[in-house]
Amino acid sequence: MLAVENLTSRYGRIQVLHGVSLEVAAGEIVTLVGSNGAGKTTLLRAISGVQPATSGTIRFAGQPIDGLTPHRRVMRGIAQVPEGRQVFAPLTVADNLRLGAYRRADREIAADLDDMYALFPALAEKRAAQAGALSGGQQQMLAIARALMARPKLILLDEPSMGLAPRLVEQIFGIIADFRRRGLTVLLVEQNAHAALAIADRGYVIETGSINLSGTGRELLDDARVRTAYLGV
Repeated sequence: MLAVENLTSRYGRIQVLHGVSLEVAAGEIVTLVGSNGAGKTTLLRAISGVQPATSGTIRFAGQPIDGLTPHRRVMRGIAQVPEGRQVFAPLTVADNLRLGAYRRADREIAADLDDMYALFPALAEKRAAQAGALSGGQQQMLAIARALMARPKLILLDEPSMGLAPRLVEQIFGIIADFRRRGLTVLLVEQNAHAALAIADRGYVIETGSINLSGTGRELLDDARVRTAYLGV
């Protein structure tokens, strides 16, 4: 579904991505792990079109999307849940969800709202509340639900467990694992490498803007280099 080949990207004079290549097959959960500053967020932003790539190619469903604007990529079926949630704080939960569907023109948006409230009961209880008044865990649920309202084929998740209590982390990863049942494909960036690799079909390790290791989730969990660097073992 997604093929990234020799991708580079920079912020001004600072090159962050150095020829990154990876693939995500339809229906997979693929985890990208790496230290802070390794280029994980930049890679997701380049895939969604928010961050310009300076060279390389990105193909989605077999078609190049390098020249497409972010909203065109959303229309193709890519949605991103950004680091730090970035909900629209003054707006209600319901309005945040409707904004997730702003590119859609079908008649099933109301049904999808009900689906999100069933998936995230905490949001149903707070649907009329301002998003800024939600707890951190509720805001993360809202950010994920907002992305799902676009009916994506591929969802990019950037640090979904950041700042959450262990109980909420377990709940969030349970929801992500269940995306397979929904037919979603996931590219997951996550500092909690153990939890992320445990639900992943495959994973990549990125360091200083380059992929230096890949394998199944189980293989990376068992790899001595990953265990030492990211699992604290």
